[in-house]
Amino acid sequence: MSLSSHQFESILSRVEKPSRYLGTEVNSIRKEGGNYFRVGLAFPDMYEIGASHFGLQILYDILNRDESIAAERIYVPAPDMAALLREAGLPLATLETRTPLAELDILGISLLYELNYTGALEILNLAGLPFYSHERDETHPLVIAGGPCVCNPEPMAPFFDAMLMGDGEEQLLALCHSVQEFKRAGGGTRRELLKKLALTDGVYVPSFYTPSWDEKGLQRLEPEEGQPPSVKKAVLASLEAAPVPLRPVLPFTNPVHDRLRLEIARGCTRGCRFCQAGMLYRPVRERSMERLLQITEVALAATGYDEMSLLSLSTGDYGCLADLMEHLMDRYAGEQRAISLPSIRAGRLTPELMEQIKKVRKTGFTIAPEAGSQRLRDVINKNITEEEIVNTVRDAVSLGWNQIKLYFMVGLPTESDEDLQAIVDLADKLRRFRTPQGKWGQVTVSVGTFIPKPHAPFQWAGMISLDEAMEKFRFLRNRLKMPGVQFKWQHPASSHLEALFSRGDRRMASLLVRAWEKGCVLDGWSDYFKQHLWDEAIAEEGLDVDFFVSRQRSLDEPLPWDVMDIRVTKDFLKQEWEKAFAMTRTPDCREGSCAGCGICDFDTIEPRLFSGTETQKVPPPRMPQHFRSLRVSFEKTGPARFFGHLEMIQILLKALRMAGVTFRFSIGFNPKPEIRFTDTLPLGMASLCENFILTAGAEVSAEGFEDRVNPFLPEGLTITACREARPGEKEDPVLYYEVRSPAPFDPQKLADFAAKEEWILEKPGKKGKVRLLDIKKFIVHMDMTEERVLSLSLRSWEERTLRPAQVLTAVFDMTPEAVSNLDIIKVYAG
Repeated sequence: MSLSSHQFESILSRVEKPSRYLGTEVNSIRKEGGNYFRVGLAFPDMYEIGASHFGLQILYDILNRDESIAAERIYVPAPDMAALLREAGLPLATLETRTPLAELDILGISLLYELNYTGALEILNLAGLPFYSHERDETHPLVIAGGPCVCNPEPMAPFFDAMLMGDGEEQLLALCHSVQEFKRAGGGTRRELLKKLALTDGVYVPSFYTPSWDEKGLQRLEPEEGQPPSVKKAVLASLEAAPVPLRPVLPFTNPVHDRLRLEIARGCTRGCRFCQAGMLYRPVRERSMERLLQITEVALAATGYDEMSLLSLSTGDYGCLADLMEHLMDRYAGEQRAISLPSIRAGRLTPELMEQIKKVRKTGFTIAPEAGSQRLRDVINKNITEEEIVNTVRDAVSLGWNQIKLYFMVGLPTESDEDLQAIVDLADKLRRFRTPQGKWGQVTVSVGTFIPKPHAPFQWAGMISLDEAMEKFRFLRNRLKMPGVQFKWQHPASSHLEALFSRGDRRMASLLVRAWEKGCVLDGWSDYFKQHLWDEAIAEEGLDVDFFVSRQRSLDEPLPWDVMDIRVTKDFLKQEWEKAFAMTRTPDCREGSCAGCGICDFDTIEPRLFSGTETQKVPPPRMPQHFRSLRVSFEKTGPARFFGHLEMIQILLKALRMAGVTFRFSIGFNPKPEIRFTDTLPLGMASLCENFILTAGAEVSAEGFEDRVNPFLPEGLTITACREARPGEKEDPVLYYEVRSPAPFDPQKLADFAAKEEWILEKPGKKGKVRLLDIKKFIVHMDMTEERVLSLSLRSWEERTLRPAQVLTAVFDMTPEAVSNLDIIKVYAG
């Protein structure tokens, strides 16, 4: 049973942030009807986390370029939406065409974070699909997994038909084509299909590997005949020619990354011994500056973003970074488009780079020393010195940054109290720098607990206990109570759970199901993490958490993740493990000789680096020196009525930029476009007569403004008119509404209201005070035109206003749920 439009909208009116579920974003791709091969790309967390995930954007773009494939998106519904779907007996469906997931050809779930695992189960359950792969057959979609967590597939292996390890650009499309060919050839059993898919590079089929456990509780996997003992990850040879989403989907709500994301490089060879990603994503492959400038020009025109983020595991190591930043800022600073960098290595963020960044606004500034002392940084191969950290922060503060973030870990191998005290001493030193205005620097010290991750040199280490972690956090918290320093920490209970699923084997699967049955989902959110339920589930499963998490493992014992060959050899990881305790550094191979990690074959797999080259600069557009004030009228109907006011503003601003409309910005540290709305519509209310005043460049004409901007707006937002704003013009005094109800209005209540001279409403005010308002003074007219249709006109009174919902609640004694089911539309202002 799929969702009808009426069912869908009735549910949306009862949930928070309903725009999460619309699927009508600008640049989203909707392939309705037809005989498409349908692939669902699922992110096991809520929309605002997953909608801007760059990896999913890449796969969405690649698959939809194929005319035979329709790729659609799925996210975990928030608890309120999930409850309503279950209550109505409705299945989870894709955003674009509302196709129930059980009707897809392939359902792919990205595994990027271990605390999202219950989110994957939530998706399967809401889709009406059995959890375990052996319970599904040819009538069900093929359920596959990808993402970095597949490097230890075992905790999730029983749930998936196939799991993809490595770069997905070529891998996923090849897998889809294999399934299409199999079906065109007449199909067969699920097992026959999986046999075919196992031939694809990087594809692991868990059902072809049988687990057993020895007397020590160690898991071994026995591949069936014809299967390799381990599966090599897929590697994309070069980023330069790889597809890039030039028209990425513009998410609604407030996504965690509301900016254009430019992947300047993939991979890192710095060799931090705790870092899983530094091993998984080798070798380093950079994009040329010329290609990045081309991508930026096209993608900004297609998105209207006012900020760009340069993505890489080690952004500061990109060979053309200084030249790229100069080109980007020369081109876009005049349009008030900023650049942000992720956490950047101390010593790589030069004063020249900082000057480029601050041309528009000072975006975030984070350094990750990881350890406080030089001794411990040598152990973990974090090859930066305290002098580099201090000099970088001093330069930043001298250039106007007064918010500095530092990230550290506790529980690293060989750590002592002296290493923790070094964190305190470093923060104390950094907080004393002053900005040119004389302000003290504000230092935020964020600390997490070290988790020994698979395929990193420290994979054999044990994790410290919860009690030990809490003691270390108390140590730091007590000593960091000093002016100008803020201490933040992640609770080690969630870190221990992350470690359990990072380092566990197939026995974790039944634990996940038990915890999900108890109500565990969205565990990555502190608001939803339920430690007591996890403790119950672990006890009922009889699992020894310390066996998986806390014990140091021997170098020769089998590891659950040995089935995945990331192409970095185990011998290299062992060498790095031993060098850590000898405090011997391993230099970055891009700056010295090959470290012998094993990733490169120096034929198709090798580092791909670029250095600064002469690239012709694109001249910046001429920015307006003179401006005009435009009054723009627009409608907000259909799905657009579920936009909150602030998100609607951002949608409109992006559309204006895409349309090439210039506008004036405010003056200050964070310039804002000069735009003013004449009303703030409540969430869920439609309108045919909204207005905003825009201070636009003098060359922007009111004539044809609608045709210029409307192509860049999502469904339901439509500009209807534009004219010169008149100085001092007042807003319309009376607003006219039409209200439609699924149930008849009570004419007697309307008559009772009309008969009274006053009707007092208690309206909550500030600081808990209650204001008494006579709503009759606000109502110009209210009448039933049909038994289910009400005409209502309201005016302001003594500079106060009322909303139709407040009037209807008071007059007809409606519950909030009944009000949410009304269709209220503002039809006229005059």
